[in-house]
Order: sequence, then structure tokens, then C-alpha cells
Amino acid sequence: MYFRSFTPVVAAFICTPVLMLSIYIAGAQVMTSSNYQMQSDSINIGGGLSSSTNYSLESSIGEVATGPSDSTNYSLRAGYQQMQEVYIAITSGSSSVSLSPSIPGLTGGTANGSTTVTVTTDSISGYQLTIMAEDSPALQKGVDSIADYTPAGNPDYTFTTSATDAHFGYTPEGADVVQRFLNSGVTCNAGSSNDASSCWDGLSTTEVPIAESSGSNHPSGTVTTVRFRVGLGGTVSQAPGVYIATTTLTALPL
Repeated sequence: MYFRSFTPVVAAFICTPVLMLSIYIAGAQVMTSSNYQMQSDSINIGGGLSSSTNYSLESSIGEVATGPSDSTNYSLRAGYQQMQEVYIAITSGSSSVSLSPSIPGLTGGTANGSTTVTVTTDSISGYQLTIMAEDSPALQKGVDSIADYTPAGNPDYTFTTSATDAHFGYTPEGADVVQRFLNSGVTCNAGSSNDASSCWDGLSTTEVPIAESSGSNHPSGTVTTVRFRVGLGGTVSQAPGVYIATTTLTALPL
């Protein structure tokens, strides 16, 4: 009799929170080269940086028509000293995810887990959320590994595991999920639906966008759920043990 055993698969999901305070400026860069980028400049008759042990002052003298201007259709911050600071925060529902149930080696099966990520920003251009794996394949145990899920071009609407497959995939869900993970009901990267547990892809060691907004969502933020799944076919001889995948989620303002 041929017998195998496959102990519980656990994927450790490490979210790296990114708290960023950066400068957002509407408009193109004024001057650039291979060595520098000057985002904005000022034509004036004086001013500059003044500082001491008690204060720091950045000023300009002689600029015309500066300050904030607002209406129902626009928000303008004119002048060198009116550049807008952008707030962004990321929080995770769980720093680690255990996939369950245990996969028996004799028959194979699937194990599932998920976490939630909330991104909050006041950037008027929104944010982008990316995911990246530390290793390739992402799910490993010493010298042993489980392959990353490989869809046929676009993400696969259905997570499919044949008798000879052993693979690990993910899918995002939420109001801001990017077009690649939306679907038409049967095809991913098509239509506008965000069906639950659909559009599966494999992790990569390069950052892949999974959610993106086009405006501020402050103060409530937007939740994205990331689901993970391992599929093991019934004829696969997979070494038993605990397999771990380390991933990083990064949120940046646009």
C-alpha cells in the first residue's frame, strides 16, 4: 500500500505597516535630470530656511496670489509654501495567517486562510496597495517548497487543482481591488464584479498592485481582504512539515 502523510500547512503572513508623510503636488515637475527632481520652484525677492534650537521657519517673500482657494469642484493650494502634506496609514486584521484544515497526504485537498488590510489616506489622488513575496516560490520549508499558483495569463476565476498539482495562490477582495482581479462572472481582468474567492494568482518577489483608489477615503479607510489557498493533488508526493510564506503589503499615496 502506498501511503503519504502531509502535516498542517501554515503560511505566516507578515504585514509591514507603512506610515508615510509625504508631499503631494498637483502638476508636472518643473526641472528633472538623471540626478535630481525639482518638484516646484518659487520666483520671489527673499525668504528661505531659518532655524534655531526652538523653531524652524521656511518662508518666501514677494509671491503673488498665494494661499488656499476652494469651491464645490476644486481645491487649490497656490504658492510655494502651500504644498500639501499627505497622510496615509495601513492596519492589518492579523499579522499571521494559518491555513486550514490540515491536508492529508493520502488524498490531498485544499487549505484556506485570509487576513484584512485597511488603508486610510487623505490624498486627493488616492493610494495604491501592493503585495510581494519574500521568496520564490513563496511557500517553503527548508529545501522543500510548494509552487506558486500559475494562472493562464490573467488570474484564474476558479482555483483549480489537478491530481498532479501542488500550488499556493492568493486573491484580493474589496471596493478598491484593481481591474486585474475583477471579473465578468467567468473571466478575470474583465467586467466589474468582485466575486468572493475568485480570480486566483500566484505571489511574486516583485510588488504587484492589488488595490487602488482615485481619491481620499479619510477618515474611515477602505478594507481589502486577501485570501490564501494551498491545493495538493492526490498523487503528489509532497514532503510533510510546516510550510511558511512571508509577504509584505505596502500602501503608498498617489
